[in-house]
Amino acid sequence: MKDKKTGLLFDLDGTLWDSSEAVVRSWNEVIRTLPDFHKEVTLEDMTHLMGKTMDEIAYEFFDTVSKPRALELMQMCTDNENVYIEKHGGNLMPDLEETLKILSKEYFLAIVSNCQQGYIEAFLSYHKLGKYFDDRLDFATTNLPKGDNIAIVVKRNSLDRAFYIGDIQGDKDASDHAGIPFIHASYGYGAVPDAPYRIPSLSALPSLLKNILQT
Repeated sequence: MKDKKTGLLFDLDGTLWDSSEAVVRSWNEVIRTLPDFHKEVTLEDMTHLMGKTMDEIAYEFFDTVSKPRALELMQMCTDNENVYIEKHGGNLMPDLEETLKILSKEYFLAIVSNCQQGYIEAFLSYHKLGKYFDDRLDFATTNLPKGDNIAIVVKRNSLDRAFYIGDIQGDKDASDHAGIPFIHASYGYGAVPDAPYRIPSLSALPSLLKNILQT
């Protein structure tokens, strides 16, 4: 039976999947139509930008236009991104669904991501993974940092214990802010030298959790 009091909260990009190729294609479809911005995004750009808030990405990438225009361009790109991803999906991390099947039998599962509204839903819809998750929250819904959103999910679901699983330093910082332990997905985008726990693959997560919870 699922223990509704122990939660596993997941980052999305670099932890559960890699959507960078699909995102690059969808953004460039929009950028090619713009009269005032002509720099197409690359995979290298996207890998660097993943994990940041939407506002941070807008100001960093669309840096030759005004901040209000940058936000407008960001919205155009992310709207097209959601449509594209819901049609084409992304690259799931190895053993994702098999691991979710195992974890969902024992733990409360959620996704907390610094993304736009509709992005998590597009991921779940295309890959038919919604049945494994009990909650989700994105940056655009609250306009709050990831650490605050993690805390919201923990509180509103009355979780006694929770872990955040992510792949970059910003994820650990958010986990620290929310006051819950962090598990580094070391197969993802970034290094986190001071992570208290780490997994080399998603399939290693169930056994790590059993070891942690038994101590």
